Amino acid sequence: MIPWSLVDTATMPDGGGELRLMRRGAEFSIMSGGIELMNSRVSGSEEALATLACSRLQGRRDPHVLIGGFGMGFTLRAALACLGRDARITLGELVPAVIAWARGPMAHISGQCVGDPRLTICDGDVGGMIRLGRGAYDAILLDVDNGPEGLTRKANDRLYDKDGLIAARRALRPQGVLAVWSSTPNADFTRRLRQGGFEVDEVRVRAAGGRRGARHVIWLATA
Repeated sequence: MIPWSLVDTATMPDGGGELRLMRRGAEFSIMSGGIELMNSRVSGSEEALATLACSRLQGRRDPHVLIGGFGMGFTLRAALACLGRDARITLGELVPAVIAWARGPMAHISGQCVGDPRLTICDGDVGGMIRLGRGAYDAILLDVDNGPEGLTRKANDRLYDKDGLIAARRALRPQGVLAVWSSTPNADFTRRLRQGGFEVDEVRVRAAGGRRGARHVIWLATA
């Protein structure tokens, strides 16, 4: 078997630790400590985050979508494929090196998505963008950390607590959609969404697509 090799490292802010980009042949992995955050061979649930949310925007003129976290670009690519030419996508990425990896060693995976004219990439915390964007977005797609139960950065919890959900609801236009990815179910988060005034659908999707393999969770919360 081909061994893993280290391609690059990046430091997350606020004591979030180090990210490592690993490669084994054509396969890439982004690691935090001993935890694999994402793998280039597994993209089904990240793509579903975009397709499920964007399907709810059909018929809207000039939709504006905010994506929190680039990962390996699977959610962004799926959103661009679903949305028309009149759409705008703003992407917030906390670690600039992740975008550099998309343009460099993983360019064949990212394709042309980082250069799409509909896209604006912002360095920084997507939580701040949400708090400042009142009524700015038709959809907010969050694939940050490991979902509501974060693993890598304590500050990410603010996206999913009561105040974070209030901010997200304010940032959405009427009937806007907050879509959240998670590796596992979380009944407390579902309850917080409903208490925050959202209509909530909880969808289980295959991590790798298809009919087999692990299931991940996507919440679709309508303001």
